[in-house]
Amino acid sequence: MKRILITGKNSYVGNSLETWLAKDSGNYSVDKISLRDDGWREKDFSVYDTVVHVAGIAHRKETKENQQLYYKVNRDLAYEVAQKAQKENVKQFIFFSSMSVYGLEEGIIDESTPLNPTTHYGKSKLQAEEKINELNNNNFKVAIVRPPMIYGKGCKGNYQRLASLAIKTPIFPNIDNKRSMIYIDNLSEFIRVLIDKSNSGMFYPQNKDYVNTSELVRLIAQEHGKDVKLTNLFNPMIHAVHSGTVKKVFGNLVYAKKLGVYQDSYIVYDLKKSVHLTEK
Repeated sequence: MKRILITGKNSYVGNSLETWLAKDSGNYSVDKISLRDDGWREKDFSVYDTVVHVAGIAHRKETKENQQLYYKVNRDLAYEVAQKAQKENVKQFIFFSSMSVYGLEEGIIDESTPLNPTTHYGKSKLQAEEKINELNNNNFKVAIVRPPMIYGKGCKGNYQRLASLAIKTPIFPNIDNKRSMIYIDNLSEFIRVLIDKSNSGMFYPQNKDYVNTSELVRLIAQEHGKDVKLTNLFNPMIHAVHSGTVKKVFGNLVYAKKLGVYQDSYIVYDLKKSVHLTEK
C-alpha cells in the first residue's frame, strides 16, 4: 500500500486527488494536513511514501501589499516542506507548479521555451521549483507538475466564468483556437500514475486533445439545454484586440504534444464527457 500525504486541506486539487484515490483504498492510504499554522512541523512524515504539495496562493489579485506573501507561501513554505520530507526519508515529493512559469499568453510551449514568468505567482512557483529540484537524488525523487488550466465541478477560475457566459448568451464568437486544458479526474489519475511509478522529473499533463473555446462554450450550453449560435461576425474585432483577457479566452496557448507522458494511461474522460460531468 502507498501512503500519501497531501498538503493543503482546502485545496481543490488535493481534495479531488483524495477522492480519486479513495476509489482504490486497498492500495492507497491518504492523509491531508493544513499548513496555515506551524502544526505541520510536528507531523511525522517518515510514515509516508509520497508527499503531494498542492498548498499555495493563487486566484487573487496581485498588489504591492500581498506580493511578498506569494514568495513566503509558494516558494519558502514549499521548500521547507520538501526539506522536512527529505530529512524524514519520504521517497517522493510531488510539487504542483504552473504553466505561469513561462509568462506566455499565446504560443506553443516545448522543451526549448524560455522560463520568463511575469507575475509574482509565476515567479514564486519557478523559484520554488529551482530550490526543490536541488533536493532531488536517488533516495528523494522530486516530480514537478506544470498543469495548464484545470477544470471540473466546483473548480474556480476561467472555466467557471466561461460556463456562466455560455448559459446566458445566445451567440458566441466562432474562433478557431487551441488551448491546453486538463479535466480534474484526468489530472488525479496522472498523479496516481506518478505515485505508482515513483517518478521524478518535469511533467506537463493535459487532455488528449486541445480545447477550442467556441466548441467548449457550445458543449457547456448543450448540457443546460441551450443552443448557442457560433458566429464569425466578431472575429475581426477580436483579432484586433490584444488585451490579456481576450488572449486568455481566444488565443492559442498549448503544450506541445511531445511533452506528454503516459497519456494513454491517464486520460479517463474526453472533453465531451468531462464537460457533462462538470456541468451535471
